[in-house]
Amino acid sequence: MTDVNTRIDETVKANDVVLFMKGTKEMPQCGFSSRVAGVLNYIGIDYADVNVLADEEVRAGIKDYSDWPTIPQLYVKGEFVGGCDIITEMTLSGELDTLFVDNGVAFDKDAADKIREANG
Repeated sequence: MTDVNTRIDETVKANDVVLFMKGTKEMPQCGFSSRVAGVLNYIGIDYADVNVLADEEVRAGIKDYSDWPTIPQLYVKGEFVGGCDIITEMTLSGELDTLFVDNGVAFDKDAADKIREANG
C-alpha cells in the first residue's frame, strides 16, 4: 500500500476537478461540503468526490497535503483552489468561472450566472 500522500497526489493529478469532502456529492454530510458540492453539481462540473469520512488517513493527510486545515478542499488541474468560503466568494465574483474556462473545464455558464443573480 502506498502512503496516503502518494494516494492523494495520484487522485489530484488523475482528475481535472476533485473535491475532498465529508460525504459524497450525492449525499454531503456537512454544511460546508454540501455548499461546495451544490455549486459544482448545479453548474454541471464533472468532478471526482473523495469522502474523507470513509478513510481517516485521507482525512488527516489531505490537510497536510494542502497545508490547509479544513475540509472541503477543491482541486482543479492538480492545483489547490480553496475551501468553502473561498469557493463561495469565487462563485459569486465570477472568478470560479474564469478558473474553469482557463483550465478547459466544461460547466454551465447560465447556471453560474443564476447563482450570482440569486445572491446579488
